[in-house]
Amino acid sequence: MISRFRRGSLRVLVLSTTIGLAACSTGGFSAAGDQVYAPGVNTRAEAVDGIEVGHRLIAARQFELAIKSFNRAALETGIDVDVLSGLGSANLGLGRLGQAEDLLRRAVKADEAEPEVWNNLGVVLMERGKTQEAEQVFKRAYALDNGESDAIRDNLRLALAKSENSGTEVIDDENYKLVRRGRGDYLISDPL
Repeated sequence: MISRFRRGSLRVLVLSTTIGLAACSTGGFSAAGDQVYAPGVNTRAEAVDGIEVGHRLIAARQFELAIKSFNRAALETGIDVDVLSGLGSANLGLGRLGQAEDLLRRAVKADEAEPEVWNNLGVVLMERGKTQEAEQVFKRAYALDNGESDAIRDNLRLALAKSENSGTEVIDDENYKLVRRGRGDYLISDPL
């Protein structure tokens, strides 16, 4: 009979020998053959702009990831109107209306000449039931935009219709559009 001590020692010896031999093996991790490998990271390549990535993530309805991207951009460039607006839009997509309103109000204070930011603030105000203020905000966005954006015009039209028919008719308010600075817009709809 083998004693417990010797049995334990024997197991350790077998285990260490197996690990040692596995480490010496070329195994399946060598570059030989027809194996497919993931490309390496090009450390000399220029990183994609965090703001742009955040906007793409919002368009893909990945709001949590968008917030992370905008936060990374804030670390690189500082907190500016683009970061504040993006964070506000992502929070709106998550239904965090209070945070979205605070962030978009800060963005409007940082740059009062951006119709997209005014529009997005108007969307938040409509979602919070502040129809009168939202109507004024949409009018301002429309004026700053010179009527060029279809999304801003549609949002203003919806806000005006809702305020005129506030007690008599139900307006479909699930079709307000967020507008991105630069190009593109986002449709905010029911998450279900």
